Amino acid sequence: MNDQITIRGARTHNLKGIDVDIPHGKLTVVSGVSGSGKSSLAFDTVYAEGQRRYVESLSAYARQFLERIEKPDVDHMDGLAPAIAIKQKNQTRNPRSTVATATEIYDYLRLLYARCGTVTCLHCGGVVRHDTVDEIVTRVLSQPEGTRVYALFPTMRREIKLESMTEAVSEETAKPAKKVAAKKVSAKAAKASIEAASDALKARLGELRGRGYNRLWQDDGAAGKIVEFSTPESLLELDFSEPIFVLADRLALSADVRSRLVDAIETGYREAGEILFRTVPREEHEAAVEQRFSAAFECENCHRAYREPEPRLFSFNNPFGACPRCQGFGNTIDFDPGLIIPDRSKSLDDGAIDPWTKPKYRSPWHAEMKRAAKSEGIPTNVPWFDLTEAQQEFIWEGRGTWVGIRGFFNELERKKYKLHVRVFLSRYRGYATCPDCRGQRLRAEARAVLLNGRNICETCALTITDARSFLNGLELSPAQAEVAGKVLEEVRQRVGFLLEVGLEYLTLDRLSATLSGGESQRIQLATSLGSRLVGALYVLDEPSIGLHTRDTAKLIRIMKELRDLGNTILVVEHDPDVIRAADRLLDLGPGAGELGGKLLAAGTIDEVKENPNSLTGRYLSGRSQIVVPKHRREPGREKLVLKGARIHNLKGVDVTIPLGLLCCVTGVSGSGKSTMVHQVLYKALMQSLGQSEGSDPAHLYRELSGAQHLNDVVLVDQSPIGRTPRSNPVTYIKAFDPIRELFSSQPDAKRRGLTAGSFSFNIPGGRCDTCEGDGTVTVEMQFLADVELPCEECNGTRYKTQVLEVKYKGRSIHEVLGMTVREALVYFAGHSKIVDRLAVLDEVGLGYVRLGQSATTLSGGEAQRVKLAMHLAQARSGSSGGAGGVRGEAKRAASRVLYILDEPTTGLHFEDVAKLLAAFNKLIDGGGSLLVIEHNLDVIKCADWIIDMGPEGGSGGGQVVAVGTPEEIAATTASHTGHWLAPVLEGKV
Repeated sequence: MNDQITIRGARTHNLKGIDVDIPHGKLTVVSGVSGSGKSSLAFDTVYAEGQRRYVESLSAYARQFLERIEKPDVDHMDGLAPAIAIKQKNQTRNPRSTVATATEIYDYLRLLYARCGTVTCLHCGGVVRHDTVDEIVTRVLSQPEGTRVYALFPTMRREIKLESMTEAVSEETAKPAKKVAAKKVSAKAAKASIEAASDALKARLGELRGRGYNRLWQDDGAAGKIVEFSTPESLLELDFSEPIFVLADRLALSADVRSRLVDAIETGYREAGEILFRTVPREEHEAAVEQRFSAAFECENCHRAYREPEPRLFSFNNPFGACPRCQGFGNTIDFDPGLIIPDRSKSLDDGAIDPWTKPKYRSPWHAEMKRAAKSEGIPTNVPWFDLTEAQQEFIWEGRGTWVGIRGFFNELERKKYKLHVRVFLSRYRGYATCPDCRGQRLRAEARAVLLNGRNICETCALTITDARSFLNGLELSPAQAEVAGKVLEEVRQRVGFLLEVGLEYLTLDRLSATLSGGESQRIQLATSLGSRLVGALYVLDEPSIGLHTRDTAKLIRIMKELRDLGNTILVVEHDPDVIRAADRLLDLGPGAGELGGKLLAAGTIDEVKENPNSLTGRYLSGRSQIVVPKHRREPGREKLVLKGARIHNLKGVDVTIPLGLLCCVTGVSGSGKSTMVHQVLYKALMQSLGQSEGSDPAHLYRELSGAQHLNDVVLVDQSPIGRTPRSNPVTYIKAFDPIRELFSSQPDAKRRGLTAGSFSFNIPGGRCDTCEGDGTVTVEMQFLADVELPCEECNGTRYKTQVLEVKYKGRSIHEVLGMTVREALVYFAGHSKIVDRLAVLDEVGLGYVRLGQSATTLSGGEAQRVKLAMHLAQARSGSSGGAGGVRGEAKRAASRVLYILDEPTTGLHFEDVAKLLAAFNKLIDGGGSLLVIEHNLDVIKCADWIIDMGPEGGSGGGQVVAVGTPEEIAATTASHTGHWLAPVLEGKV
């Protein structure tokens, strides 16, 4: 293999036929402004060609199951290694996937518990185990030397019935029925059953006599009687209704009888599956001592047999181990506690239990509940969430004469033949925690296997930090340690990798679908490091997303470890710390879209810094920078006050958010920023403003004040602006409406009878009937991947011929949609309705985007900025008029909007961040308020107010560490953000 990847004439998307060399075994970072062609080079050229060559090497049958990859537009590529792409989007939607399963930690834990776990009995709690021959010999010989013992085994092999959760439950519920059935059994049938059993026993005794056993033993209340059964007549001394044993040997215990003991045990195991050692009393008053041992895997107390644990028993993806009720999902369609008690801040007196606030049930049930609570000393005047777990369980499950909430619904279930009862019950049904496994997903037998006092579900409920402490502190016997050695080494290593990438706050059972894009990417990175691949090409897409500056060093160390293993790392990145850690930097630009796609600089960091053509180099060297504002806006009288926020790791947080400012929420990953802003504050404001469509979030907090200062709250996240090829930026910001009106006003359009709707590709009329406005058609290729081809009818233009013949300034509607935003600003000069809306796209750094570019091709950061541009356009249109009238009303409305953004700097270069900050200021100058969750220090240093959360992630977070201006935060010693912010404010970084 060559010592580098050689690329010549790359023209994918906006790349201008660039020539690039990427050295093997090095960390190479690709930088540049948004839209300059970084992803086009890294993913759509290098990774795509590497994957395409691999797929082409497979059979036609295998290729049909793989994603089709287009051949990149490049003249020549050489030196490619097997490519692995780790993108920032979380593609996992499987409700069974967790952090532990995604990293293979759970596979090793299953093996660890199967081989080293201690099984406990579901009935008595005793230890379930095998009695090995060596252990039995040791225990028998531990009695005083000279003790006389009989080695016995039952004549009839015991039928072993394996215990299971379902069998145990059915056994308990069937007991009353069994008693009734027993009374109905006739005496004649009972006698016949006894005779049949006797016949079987006699046949068994004949078989044993033929195999050389000639002594039987039966307990007679004293030392027992021994019967020689050389002849059938000798059996008359036995009582066939009582247990009969075969006397395998008579021993006087000493070290010399060890071999005879072993022979007796093996004989008992072979013939009956168990062995009984009974001492022979020397005195009449002395009691005999019995020691029973079994070859079966059973409880040492109640002798119930169980299946031996195996790895599949601990898999909630396998019917063998999954909880039978919820099938391994952890929840069922049942009565939802969140619907039954929608407001956990209410007390029982105030109607916390919603069904009992209804007139029909309030009188009997609410009153009875209060009497039951009083008898148990449960306060009924305190919020529900302040009751202890035992008190809440009493209200739910009941005890004694009080049947609880569950008993109430069970009673209604018996009346659901009535329509109004079924309607009433449906109001309270939803996805609830499975009552059998309590959300732990596994059947009872799996949860009964313990390792150092914890079952596998409890281990997975630990955070990564706590899991490492548990695994490092495991106390194992020498035999267990030998079995678990390699397994423990692997699982500890993988947990360590998750710690290294800054995910110590996640729990192992956290669902993969709930992870952010950055968290998902870092988990994949940790998994890749655990695989120990060598000679691969890793292509990463901004792995620092969502990562606090404190943890960036951990990420860099992970990437360098991957590199040092012998891999090539290619990273698209904007974080200055990651860029400075690169062995080689490729800077693309100079602009975005058509203005980009050129290689401005390539070399070491110092070489790029000195290159005058490199925009990234100017910011790294300090020649260009985002300056700290000289004057910060000060908090005024209008503010939001949220008190007692409690969900996930929030510990009753109180927070004050001043309005009319750029307010940043900061803190390490997992500190509770998104939880507080998205799940509590946003939902509370939506509810307060009457815009909520979901459940009442009142139980998530104690009090919210200041909402009267707002008319609206807008969440600007990174979700796609559309999921079809017909969605695009120009339709999203409502600029396509005036464009269509402009074209419909042309003389050619009027002559043909075309309206504004004729120029839409979303409705029938002017759009192509064959492709329905998509511009492409999909051809199924059976065992090959489906192929998308330009529509033959419209040649990919989306419109009918008569629509395309209408032109404005010599261009058709199709040609206009192919323009970039900057080109369109010049083209539509003089049409303020169009220019005003397109101008904001340029201001937020999206001047390179084409008007008709499919929304599915936009990154998360680009989608977020399109949304921001739409709101900026709305604010501008509201504030551009005079006082009074409609414009005056719009201005007042625009000045009372809170915009919530989650890491808007994702995918942004230093230069783009400066444009974003300018857009923020325009929103605030228009009277809006901004609340931004952010890690980027350039944005944080320009904020007017900071709310720093932490101090750590997960259970160590959920608190407000500091509030104030950036300078005040930098002076706070307890703030991790302040520690990294201080040198930035001083200009040292």
